[in-house]
Amino acid sequence: MAETLYFRLLLIESNSLSLIALCSLSECMQHRYHYIDMNKTWTEAQSYCREHYTDLATVNNMNDMKQLMRNVNKSLNAWIGLKNKGVYEWKWSMGDPVNYTNWKTNSDRYGDGSCVFMRNGTWSYKKWDQMSTFICYNGDKGYSYENTVKTWNESQRFCRENHTDLASVRNQNENEQIQKIINDSEKSVWIGLFNDSWEWSDKSDSTFRHWKSGEPSGEVHPACAEVKMKDQGQWNDARCNYSETFVCHEDKLVLINQNLSWSDALSYCRQNHVDLVSVDSKKIQRWVSELVQQASTPAVWMGLRHSCSVGLWFWVNGEMVCYQNWTQGNKTAVDDCDREVKSGAVQSEEDHRWISLPQSKQLNFICIRYE
Repeated sequence: MAETLYFRLLLIESNSLSLIALCSLSECMQHRYHYIDMNKTWTEAQSYCREHYTDLATVNNMNDMKQLMRNVNKSLNAWIGLKNKGVYEWKWSMGDPVNYTNWKTNSDRYGDGSCVFMRNGTWSYKKWDQMSTFICYNGDKGYSYENTVKTWNESQRFCRENHTDLASVRNQNENEQIQKIINDSEKSVWIGLFNDSWEWSDKSDSTFRHWKSGEPSGEVHPACAEVKMKDQGQWNDARCNYSETFVCHEDKLVLINQNLSWSDALSYCRQNHVDLVSVDSKKIQRWVSELVQQASTPAVWMGLRHSCSVGLWFWVNGEMVCYQNWTQGNKTAVDDCDREVKSGAVQSEEDHRWISLPQSKQLNFICIRYE
């Protein structure tokens, strides 16, 4: 866990219970990695991980990769959960559906490891390890053109660390906006579209790749991804029937498909895991948004509770509600303090925003498995 900066606030409940609430700027991990020092084929390793943990390892970013490498035997190769499914498809780095394209006439649009650049408003592709300037997307702040050259993977990493992600181009209007920002008909600029035939064992939409230069070779069928520790943890494609050590992951969060009141959900999480989830950052909100799509109730409990005595919302882990994602007009419950106490839930559909509901409501809920 990275160093954490805390802003401390003392909340005093009417029963004299004091809670230290913390606004955390820390980096947290979605997965806990477990290195298994046994030799198995990729399919055997997948079965082992699903039986004992969550799945074969998914890697979402470079921080995950560094964490994984700390656990792996430095002299061996190890399977991770990436497998070539043999079907190429275009994907946006942000996970948007690919409903619009603007290819240059006669542009060859296929090939494993192909990433897309824009020049003078039209699109072409080249291998991910070539260099270009790039354009990031940053939510309501719009686009940011970065006039430094990087590989596609390096550009993606920069955008995710400093903005939101490499830019998706979803329609002609956005295509024209980006071209105006670039303002140079001869400049090649990476956008967030890439083509590959690989998928994660847990079906996650992670678009992170850490291939060694020249990989994947495309010469191995069927092909699975291995971490090459002698190559600083870069990835290589290998035959899935090789026997190697492997890495499993355990998800930090778990959706419980039981319908319980908020108090009963809190007790369940504390007895069986660690706690109800505290959604105190955009990162954890993204994890929650993925999980709630599998819920059987229209909303899902999280560890957010309203205190009538001090008129504040707080997380059960003691952190202040610094990051917020409320539906419009749904934040406060002050007017309801003469009725049933409210707690916070996240909507299962649409944009997964937060709502306040009576604690007696029976809902699915999300537990945190480890600190």
